[in-house]
Amino acid sequence: MRQTLTVILNALLISCFVVVLITGGFLAFFYTPDGGTVSYDGSYTPLHGVQMSEAYHSTLQISFDVRGGLLMRQAHHGFSQALLVLMALRAVAGLTARQVLAGVALLGLGTLTLVVGYALPDDLFSGTVTGKIPMPVWYGAHLLLALAVAAALAIVWRRTSAGRPKSWLVLAACLILVLLPIVDPFI
Repeated sequence: MRQTLTVILNALLISCFVVVLITGGFLAFFYTPDGGTVSYDGSYTPLHGVQMSEAYHSTLQISFDVRGGLLMRQAHHGFSQALLVLMALRAVAGLTARQVLAGVALLGLGTLTLVVGYALPDDLFSGTVTGKIPMPVWYGAHLLLALAVAAALAIVWRRTSAGRPKSWLVLAACLILVLLPIVDPFI
């Protein structure tokens, strides 16, 4: 039973990470990691003429002016959080001390990636966290940490891929659980 749970969690981890990768790739086309000051001129009229960083300006552009941009931001955020929860479950569901240690390391990488991702919009929340570190450094750190998470997930998947579930019911349950972060904002 625990082996099946671990296999299901691994499948969910990989599925969530693929969605995070796809949505992150979409967002990367429109995001500008620059701390330089610009005047807002987008479609959200209450902010017209307000001085802000290029990073925050591009975040607002993605949210209000790019078709499907807000959905992609929400999906990226929701699946990132779901990925972190699944990493925590995977760390708890480890069968041996070595697997638990690998799960905790994966959870730490995921948490660090999420925290660095919160700094990217350069809004008031992240402005208190980022300090004087330039925005391109935060963006590069986010991408490098995502690459490290991808490598760790590939190792975890490779080590436990022999016991893949064959049941369509298990695969359907995994798909439903992966789609929950998309449905969550509408509930």
